[in-house]
Amino acid sequence: MTSKLRLHGFNNLTSSLSFNIYDICYAKTEEQRLAYIDYIDELYNAERLTQILRDVSNIIGAHVLNVARQDYEPHGASVTLLIAEHELDQEEAEHIEPGPGPLPETVVGHLDKSHVTVHTYPESHPDNGISTFRLDIDVSTCGMISPLKALNYLIHSFDSDIVTTDYRVRGFTRDVDGRKLFIDHDIASIQDYIAEDTKRAYQMTDVNVYQENLFHTKMLLKDFNLDNYLFGTSRRDLSFEEADDIERRLRREMLEIFYSRNMD
Repeated sequence: MTSKLRLHGFNNLTSSLSFNIYDICYAKTEEQRLAYIDYIDELYNAERLTQILRDVSNIIGAHVLNVARQDYEPHGASVTLLIAEHELDQEEAEHIEPGPGPLPETVVGHLDKSHVTVHTYPESHPDNGISTFRLDIDVSTCGMISPLKALNYLIHSFDSDIVTTDYRVRGFTRDVDGRKLFIDHDIASIQDYIAEDTKRAYQMTDVNVYQENLFHTKMLLKDFNLDNYLFGTSRRDLSFEEADDIERRLRREMLEIFYSRNMD
């Protein structure tokens, strides 16, 4: 928010950043596929994800009020942080402990200003050896804090072949003269908030609906080294024909996710 903008009361606009990443690999055997999913489960368990979300909260200038986290069986994890713009007093801080996630058929309700959530989705195809890991993070804020500040940190926190981000501003607030404001900052693209080295590493495309304050950016990693996509084996263990076929399937998987359509 610019210093020239003066509001009447609290900033009631809600800014939401949805950050989705995909990690793609090839695991030839059933044993390798199971090992890949176990590896992902261990790498992105609820404890590590909680720390990442705490870092996000710190970057955007928010204060954690509550933590709920859960590792699932057989795979996956979820974490929810309730955050606030104000700094916590000592009594509030003493009561913040990570707790278990919601049990089946229960509801958790948090009533305050903002929240940060993360969910993981490991997946393996039984026929063609392609394994895909997806992670979704949502940062929803209101007041003076902005989720866009954490974007570069999130991109660099994961080995991401594909990144999909959505940013939207909802609701309205008022200036001191009572005039409605439906957005409180200038933005033309999510790419404006992405570091230059990241822009060089990814192919990017935008779909923006400016009149609705909706912004969408997709990113596809440019560099392709087959060894980086093989789990449990390496390029030198494959024949030229095998390597060519695996690379073709991996590239197709990545393009289908990037363009959100099957390429038959």
